[in-house]
Amino acid sequence: MTRVLFVCTGNVHRSVLAERLLAARLPPGSAVRPESAGTQARPRPGMEASTRVVLEELGGDGSGFAARRLTAQLVAEAALVLGLAHEHREAAVRLAPTALRRCFTLKEFVRLAVGGVDAVRGGEGAATSYGDAPEGQVPPVAAGFDAVVTASAGRRGATAPVRPAEDDISDPWGRPHSVLHRCAREIDGTVSTLARLLCGGASL
Repeated sequence: MTRVLFVCTGNVHRSVLAERLLAARLPPGSAVRPESAGTQARPRPGMEASTRVVLEELGGDGSGFAARRLTAQLVAEAALVLGLAHEHREAAVRLAPTALRRCFTLKEFVRLAVGGVDAVRGGEGAATSYGDAPEGQVPPVAAGFDAVVTASAGRRGATAPVRPAEDDISDPWGRPHSVLHRCAREIDGTVSTLARLLCGGASL
């Protein structure tokens, strides 16, 4: 089992949506196991009602969820840690510094991984956006899950920099329901690309 850990602040909206939407986009039998936690989460059973409504509208499963706080053990056990914003990635690294090369923001990782696939393919059919890359342009990576993560870490700092905010997904907490909908759609597009990147790289 290959754990992918999503991290946000409260483990209420963003990381929950990322966890369950990635699970919905992975092929049956995938060894990738999406999980989530929050840097300031209060452990409790059940999913926030508004999150569940939006999630299920997008085809995700809202059952059996329990919020939990991010710990060093969770970071250490994950093959890949994806913060929904820079502050979450940084929190994970503070808890487990040896996990640095496995910690990214979600959008940062997809950007770097898509760029790596394009480089391997000789620059053909470049996928240039985070969440709406055409399926045929983002093939499964045959070299293995760990190779995708390692290659993406290697590209960090070697590619053109982007503004930090471009790699963050804004927190919809306390904002109008329409903001949560936009957030969910952005996450869904990004994890759909992530699923296509990873499903061929993790052993089944």
